[in-house]
Amino acid sequence: MTNKALFEGLVVDEYDRSIGTTYVGQDPCYVIDDNGFKNHILSEIIDRQVLDQLLKSMEGHEEIISQQAAKMLGQEDLFTNAIILNQLKQMDKQFEQLLQTGIPNETRAYLGLMGFKVVVNIHGDVLEVKQPGIIEDPGEE
Repeated sequence: MTNKALFEGLVVDEYDRSIGTTYVGQDPCYVIDDNGFKNHILSEIIDRQVLDQLLKSMEGHEEIISQQAAKMLGQEDLFTNAIILNQLKQMDKQFEQLLQTGIPNETRAYLGLMGFKVVVNIHGDVLEVKQPGIIEDPGEE
């Protein structure tokens, strides 16, 4: 179980209204307004959907991502590339840890400033993860 809503402040409903968070007991929840009825969805349900979509968007692109990450670090050697590639292939394990530790407030604020947004319906189903700057694969449509 998570300790905090991972994408707090980055989740909106279908009408682009910000979705708040609260706790039900010790469980963090997103609170979706359904015409006055406050629908509490466990944060882990929405957070896992978002992480799954992010993971799927990286699948098949690990080599390119690792090369670009090594380049950004200024360490374009074979060993750095291999380490990053290995970490990318174990991303699902890292997501589990992320669910426990959470995303720092500063990072969430930066994501929000960059236009990152999660759109959900009243049932807590993720409809879209908006990631400005991400170029869609022309083969996916």
